[in-house]
Amino acid sequence: MTQTQDGTARRAVIEAALAEYPDLTSETLADVIAWFRKEASAYDVAMVASNAAIAERYRRFRADHIDRLTIKDLMKGVAFAAAIAVIGVLIIWRAL
Repeated sequence: MTQTQDGTARRAVIEAALAEYPDLTSETLADVIAWFRKEASAYDVAMVASNAAIAERYRRFRADHIDRLTIKDLMKGVAFAAAIAVIGVLIIWRAL
């Protein structure tokens, strides 16, 4: 099987799981989340999103698990803001 066929087969597995959402086992849910976060290309996500048969469950899944801000996301934002603040302070200090 070529990589494209593997990707298509994998996407079909994910779509089948999403068709059952929210009634997924914790293992299946973790697999679907990992696929969206680490494996899926933009094309894969677009193909899943355009599947009318699972559209409502897909939107619910995205809202529940993918589009939410996590503590990790918030910490990255705080770290970035702190780095910018430190750079600003250093620039001002250097100018004095």
